[in-house]
Amino acid sequence: MENIACKGRIRPRVLQTAAAFFLVTGMWAGPSATAQIPVASAWQQPGYYRLKIGSVNVTALSDGTVPQPLHELLTNTTPAEVDRLLKRAHMSYPVEASVNAYLLEVGNRLVLVDTGTGDLLGPTLGHLPATLQAAGYRAEQITDILITHIHTDHTGGLMAGSQRVFPNATVHVSQAELDFWLSEASLKAAAAENKKYFLEARSKVSPYVAAGKVQPFTGNVELLPGIRTIASPGHTPGHTFYALESQGQKLVFWGDMMHVAAVQFPKPGVTIVYDVNAKAAAATRARAYAEAAKEGYWVAVDHISFPGIGHVRATGNAYDWVPMNYSTYFTGQ
Repeated sequence: MENIACKGRIRPRVLQTAAAFFLVTGMWAGPSATAQIPVASAWQQPGYYRLKIGSVNVTALSDGTVPQPLHELLTNTTPAEVDRLLKRAHMSYPVEASVNAYLLEVGNRLVLVDTGTGDLLGPTLGHLPATLQAAGYRAEQITDILITHIHTDHTGGLMAGSQRVFPNATVHVSQAELDFWLSEASLKAAAAENKKYFLEARSKVSPYVAAGKVQPFTGNVELLPGIRTIASPGHTPGHTFYALESQGQKLVFWGDMMHVAAVQFPKPGVTIVYDVNAKAAAATRARAYAEAAKEGYWVAVDHISFPGIGHVRATGNAYDWVPMNYSTYFTGQ
């Protein structure tokens, strides 16, 4: 992008462009302004944010946000402790949780990490298709989808009614996830109030299985050039991290390794009712925090405030989240 200043002076063309913008939008602050300030919409604009990891363009995509009743959801803690930690972070109950997904340009492939909620959890969610389009992409261009796990706030966006949203994409997901969520045995063993989650998982993933578009993997493997899987069970049996490495830079997609930054960074042992195995989830989180803090690589988290990308810093026995610095510049090609 061209610099707007030249030897301490603002270029005339830039001044003219800025003046035209303010006049057209009615935002000019001078005494001659006659336009009225419009009433703001109740809805924020669905967002996207671009960054570069080595030679790979990465676009964070917002599916929206949803309030979370943390007193009822967080476990291995107390409502009083939750409120104390939220107050420490200048937040109040309930807390809005982001639902994020990520798009990677890897060579001639467009790789999507998770797909948002689709039509399952609106109205403040389900914005991923609009966000993807706003960022300049079409769903049929997606070649690969990496599923961290089959909870339907990560796979709901695979289907729109009976139509596959990403008809040309191969879905990569761990075999352990498929075995758990799509098996008759798991459905029969599930508590009555949880059966709907298994049925929703089937409705979103099974059409891709039937179309021959699901490619399962087991353990830690290289899926695509520069992208490898890291088994991270606990939240679900086959929960998986994806590590992107390019030109000495690294970004690890954590999926649902943690949910509430204000609580679970200072208190890594706090778990959530969504964990299939809370003890294993806490152990996975402890290892992930320690490694990310020690090695200093980027992490991307599906439920941290958008764009959900930053670093982890150790502070004694606890951790801090250091979000990436926002920039209007993007140098990707």
